[in-house]
Amino acid sequence: MPIEQLQNQVDEWIKKYGVRYFNELTNMAILAEEVGEVARIISRKYGEQSFKENDNTNLGEELADILFVVLCLANQTNINLQDAFDNKIDLKSKRDYNRHKKNKKL
Repeated sequence: MPIEQLQNQVDEWIKKYGVRYFNELTNMAILAEEVGEVARIISRKYGEQSFKENDNTNLGEELADILFVVLCLANQTNINLQDAFDNKIDLKSKRDYNRHKKNKKL
């Protein structure tokens, strides 16, 4: 599904269930919280920490939370994420054409 459709889907959900978007500062704080939840799962699943009894272990769910909030922020700041993502891929492709191939650490 194109990112634009995801943005529309989130906007429709907000209008139907969410009443309105949280303000940008609130959404930024929520995004930071969700990134922390992803970090917690990764540090326990792939790092040296162990899960607690009541820890959420669903990485996909937490990544989807991040995506949802990013889509909210894009909508409320009038960013077309499809265009922004396409431009970013183009920039990275030109900038990093041989960079990683020449990286002896990889």
